[in-house]
Amino acid sequence: MPLSDGPGHISVDPDRPRTVASALKRSLLAFAWISALALFGGFMLFAMQIETVEEPFTKRADGMVVLTGGAERVSDAIRLLASGHARRLLITGVSPGTSAPEIARSVGGSAQILQCCVDLGYFALNTAGNAEETRRWVREKQIRNSLIIVTSSYHMPRALAEMRPRLPGFELIPHAIVADRLRGKAWWNDLELLRLTGLEYVKFLWAELRILARTVMAT
Repeated sequence: MPLSDGPGHISVDPDRPRTVASALKRSLLAFAWISALALFGGFMLFAMQIETVEEPFTKRADGMVVLTGGAERVSDAIRLLASGHARRLLITGVSPGTSAPEIARSVGGSAQILQCCVDLGYFALNTAGNAEETRRWVREKQIRNSLIIVTSSYHMPRALAEMRPRLPGFELIPHAIVADRLRGKAWWNDLELLRLTGLEYVKFLWAELRILARTVMAT
């Protein structure tokens, strides 16, 4: 404890600054370890959500949206539409200038189905844009209760994270497309798959933080 050198004089313990610095260092180190463990645990949970086997799809909904990024996504969505799983389909994130007949030729879909029951969205440039374009579309087409979301399996968590706050009250039904390079593979055994999963996890976290910040600012 501090010792007095005389009346009006109080000496400072010379070890106190080092003690405070040591405690601060330990706190920062503990925080770093906890953060690292939380990130690792979150990554494990995220990776376990990614499907590597595509199951038969049997559900139905009022509408369906497919996020562009691969021909498999669009062809599967059109096949589901033709099978009666939804009454209308939005293809969001279509390149400017691309027409319905061109899509029909590229994915082998029926031109008649694309003409009657498919809408093309040219606005979206990213996943957040896909969600915003979907929000506008469901209002315009008066789709009320449920929506099938079609995208790649590794992209599905982020797509749902962006869709949910923009479509409150909707039942969002995921239909994850498993790319050939992911089928039956374990992410921890494939360096390219590990890189893809890690990158998507970072994007997912950023989306969640951005959505949380927007929610807090709105309240």
